[in-house]
Amino acid sequence: MQIGLIGLGKMGFNLALNIHQHGHEVIAYDVNPGTCKSIAEKGIKTVGSLQTLAESLSSKRIIWLMIPAGELVDQTIQKIKQFLSVGDIIIDGGNSFFKDSVRRAKELEALQINFLDCGTSGGTSGALNGVCAMIGGNRFAFQQCEKLFQDISIPDGYLYCGNSGSGHFVKMIHNGIEYGMMQAIAEGFEVMHKSDFNLNLEHVARVWNHGSVVRSWLMELTENALHKDPDLTSIKGIMHSSGEGKWTLDTALENQVATPVIALSLMMRYRSLENDTFSGKVVAALRNEFGGHEVVKS
Repeated sequence: MQIGLIGLGKMGFNLALNIHQHGHEVIAYDVNPGTCKSIAEKGIKTVGSLQTLAESLSSKRIIWLMIPAGELVDQTIQKIKQFLSVGDIIIDGGNSFFKDSVRRAKELEALQINFLDCGTSGGTSGALNGVCAMIGGNRFAFQQCEKLFQDISIPDGYLYCGNSGSGHFVKMIHNGIEYGMMQAIAEGFEVMHKSDFNLNLEHVARVWNHGSVVRSWLMELTENALHKDPDLTSIKGIMHSSGEGKWTLDTALENQVATPVIALSLMMRYRSLENDTFSGKVVAALRNEFGGHEVVKS
């Protein structure tokens, strides 16, 4: 399969390698020439413009967007669509708001261009070694790309969710849950950190990840972070919000669903911008561990 990939950031770079390693031909584009040079050194063809990208792909093109959510996605679609044809497929693999994905699918449908919204989880390591993918959009377009989704995902790690927007909707809820889980872990470790016991928190995280009810990848990442910096003194407890927690809360309020844990975890992220706490350090460290999100150094 031939894939045109736009966006070689932390996730897109590793995803390009993942696709390439599974025998698919990747032609990549990024606004940063240095990033293009780095991926080219790993055997992936790059181009210098969106037009060249489209013209380099054979008919029934598949264009994968791996760029930040928001206006940039619309701008990129507006530019690339003029070079596409009936039946071509655009996949948005970023964290776009699901209502934007519904709108984009309708706009492209008028041009008979298919749009798939693909929520992608697993962080930077997952992008390279196997993602968890949640896909929405036209079922026939999904079936055309299913081998690609199967190849880049871990076993049983992809799901066709349904109509346009459903993939990004499911990923949004996933991230809302993630907010709550990380906040609970962080609060528990802060209580232990402030206790009178001289606890090795790295070892606590390790034992909890062997047979306990709370064992998880997040607990493994907690252990990794504490191994690097036992008191997390090198970073500030500032927890930035990517937007998906707020979107989850907004959607819950629209549907009159009580989500107090997710709501409070979002509020704690806002609070962290004003105060430096150990729980904030834990969440900041976790976000850095799984997604390479930048931390604020102390």
